[in-house]
Amino acid sequence: MLEDLGCDGYDFQIQTLFEASRMASEIRELPITFRDRESGESKLDLGRKLVAEKGWSKVTEVCLGGVRRQDSVREGLNKLKGCDWVVIHDGARPFLTLDLIRDGLKAGQVTGAAVVAVPVKDTIKLGDGGMMVKTTLNRQALWAVQTPQTFRFDIITKAHEQITADVTDDASMVEQLGYKVKLYMGSYDNIKITTPEDLALAEVIARNRKAE
Repeated sequence: MLEDLGCDGYDFQIQTLFEASRMASEIRELPITFRDRESGESKLDLGRKLVAEKGWSKVTEVCLGGVRRQDSVREGLNKLKGCDWVVIHDGARPFLTLDLIRDGLKAGQVTGAAVVAVPVKDTIKLGDGGMMVKTTLNRQALWAVQTPQTFRFDIITKAHEQITADVTDDASMVEQLGYKVKLYMGSYDNIKITTPEDLALAEVIARNRKAE
């Protein structure tokens, strides 16, 4: 399922995302949610138009989500029927690949939950409220988590039923219930587009992939 399709570069995002989903035989149902209810209606219409024009048969729903990211994911989960596994992907990450989907489903077999991530390159320091360094974290143990995030359907639905506090990703909800989450290697190309600078980088990545 795709959630949070709602920032600049929307046409570019939605069209590139569907290529990997279309090729993955493991993906049978694909609901798409839009988090922004105030401005989402026009994007909702655009999404439905693109689905119809492109003939994306796997898309089962194009719907509005909620105020928070987790609310949008919950809306998407409610649209699924008869699934054993759920692959949740952030629509702001357009460079989803077939390998990222399949590697996640494979890694998920270990504990029922898996997230794609890449090792942190920078030195990370923990600061306090006064902008003073409290400590320097061990970079070798730090991973930057991305999406897709893959879960057994029963685990992720239970997490969304029981966890109501704000979270930044679905894996943290599963962790709060005591489940172990498996990390698997992602790609530094799997960027999240949230700023004009991100979009410029995305255009470079897209050109490089097209040239391959």
